[in-house]
Amino acid sequence: MTAADDRVTCRTPKTGGRPTRILRWKFDAMRDAILASLSADEDGTPFRDLRAGISAALDRSLDEDRRAAFGSVGWYLMTVKLELEVRGEIERVPGASPQRLRKTGA
Repeated sequence: MTAADDRVTCRTPKTGGRPTRILRWKFDAMRDAILASLSADEDGTPFRDLRAGISAALDRSLDEDRRAAFGSVGWYLMTVKLELEVRGEIERVPGASPQRLRKTGA
């Protein structure tokens, strides 16, 4: 396997959810964009507000070819968000509706 084929298994906190394998460079770019867009404050960030910030962060961090090859920002946002929840790097703000997220400091 080459470095270009290196993949990360993304899990879901939902019991019985099936893991998804994505290219590492896509995972790393999305993880960095998510963590840069969230704070650790008590109120967190509304999930619905993340996509615009994520798209802008990807535009800044990826070269033109990688950005064009990235695919659906929304799909990767959800996939990587769930893996970061499983890892404990981010969490849902308890009781918040609609969903709000914050960094955990892990």
